[in-house]
Amino acid sequence: MKEMNEADLLEILTRPGEPLVVFLHTPLCGTCKATERMLEVAAHLLPAELQMVAGNVNMLPNLVQQYRITSVPALLVASADRIENPHIYYSMVSVERILEYIRSVIS
Repeated sequence: MKEMNEADLLEILTRPGEPLVVFLHTPLCGTCKATERMLEVAAHLLPAELQMVAGNVNMLPNLVQQYRITSVPALLVASADRIENPHIYYSMVSVERILEYIRSVIS
């Protein structure tokens, strides 16, 4: 998963294109590390055109404020048209639940 800076993330979240999943984390978060491993598994079960990127919230103050991120780990899931704001998902219970959530937003 490619780590992106704030300017690039804000730009890609507003530009229509392929569906997008942004994994928001902090470097010292143990739950974030477990979620990252679950997302690596999930990536193999999702469409190839789905772009998955990551961002360290410590370096994304404007994005955190704009999308009102309340905790990490979090997933911002944006549909291809980007008409609505990205959906935010906080409950990283299992690979299956993450897959269900992402599929519900991008389909």
